Amino acid sequence: MLSAKTTTGVSMAAGISNALAGFAAELRWDAIPAEVRTRAKHLMLDAIGCGLAARRFDFAAVSLRAVAELGGQGPRSVVGHALRLPLRDAVLANGILMHGLDYDDTHSEGIVHLTVGVLPAVLGLSAELDRAGRDLLVAYIAGVEAGSRLGSVAKGGFHQVGFHPTGVIGAFASALAAGKLHGLDRAQLVNAQGVALSTAAGSLEFLEDGSWTKRFHPGWAGVSGITAAMMAKHGFVAPAAAYEGRFGLFKSHLGALDAQCDYARATQGLASVWETLNVAVKPYPACHFVHAFADAALKLRPGIDAARIESITALVPAEVVKTVCEPVAKKQRPANDYDARFSVPYVIAATLRAGKFGLAELEEAALEDPATLALAAKVSYRVDPDSGFPKHYSGEIIVRLSDGRELRHREAINRGSADRPLTNAEVEAKFMQNAAYCVPASRAKDIRDAVLALDEWPARALEESLRGS
Repeated sequence: MLSAKTTTGVSMAAGISNALAGFAAELRWDAIPAEVRTRAKHLMLDAIGCGLAARRFDFAAVSLRAVAELGGQGPRSVVGHALRLPLRDAVLANGILMHGLDYDDTHSEGIVHLTVGVLPAVLGLSAELDRAGRDLLVAYIAGVEAGSRLGSVAKGGFHQVGFHPTGVIGAFASALAAGKLHGLDRAQLVNAQGVALSTAAGSLEFLEDGSWTKRFHPGWAGVSGITAAMMAKHGFVAPAAAYEGRFGLFKSHLGALDAQCDYARATQGLASVWETLNVAVKPYPACHFVHAFADAALKLRPGIDAARIESITALVPAEVVKTVCEPVAKKQRPANDYDARFSVPYVIAATLRAGKFGLAELEEAALEDPATLALAAKVSYRVDPDSGFPKHYSGEIIVRLSDGRELRHREAINRGSADRPLTNAEVEAKFMQNAAYCVPASRAKDIRDAVLALDEWPARALEESLRGS
């Protein structure tokens, strides 16, 4: 019988898969700065809060019914619910819940939601393996560090060709994190990434009709990752050049846009620059591309009588136009709450009307408000010549009034980004607000304290603390 080593090409000295495998295999608790570990726990807390808040929404109930019928009962927990599922089904369910409100974190340069794919995978798998909470945290950081770099290679290219980076990149990040928990060696982790290459997917077609499939992507990425790691653990043979190969990730998914990729970015600064600190926490429950416009609208609102607005022009980064500005008619009149989360016109109009943009502005009554829709119809866009994308999701609003005045405000650095981050205290406040949709304040505090002390807990105890009744 041929061994896996003789048939994979793993022995090649260079390569992205090999470098990321070495990083994940060698990463140790003591090598991670305390600041990074603390921020990682807050990113987890943020995602868990989003998962708790999702309980009241239709997509959560529908998804859990489907997943429960598919796999039946199991030992693993679902955040905020009494339901217990088999490992892979729990990973899928938790990913859907944590990402479903589009309120979870984003690595800005990579344009990828990593926590909601990696956390469900390591939460479920570490409990399954009866690992320590500290092991869970190290595996999570390994996945986020690798995934953020891989997303950054594409320079926004995935969105341009219709792929959602979270579903694509999340499979590789979760495979490395899961492999870390299994204790895979370097060669096995290379194979895990090679298996993940055949699962990396996630279509942006949901943008056309506000459908729910984006919510599915991170959980499926987590499922793909733990499956890939298990296959590799048992010697499954997979491609060694998962990223830069002739049919590797970037060439197969990006086509001609592969020419703009910065492959060096995939391994740059490993174990010395911590991308976990560059993950942006969302202040609004909507696509990160629209946040600067909500903040700009809030800044302009005190000096504006909405009845006197003749037109509003949004200056938008060219790379995000397809996602949050087109088709214009649909963005001006979103069909549902998911449409609205990806609409510059609606977010501007709703924020100007309500003086805020939160979950209430995504309720059916708000989406059908005639005055808000009339205002959204006055919003057009132009490509921003001074955009800071992808480092910053910048945005500017120009409001023209009936008396001839023109008011404008620019948010050059979006709030929540690495250069303008939400503090850990602000993340905790956001968690408490989101958790209130599902549990009493005393219970929310217990969950918060458990997550922030997860390195002192067995993973199973942490998982159990997140269950609902």
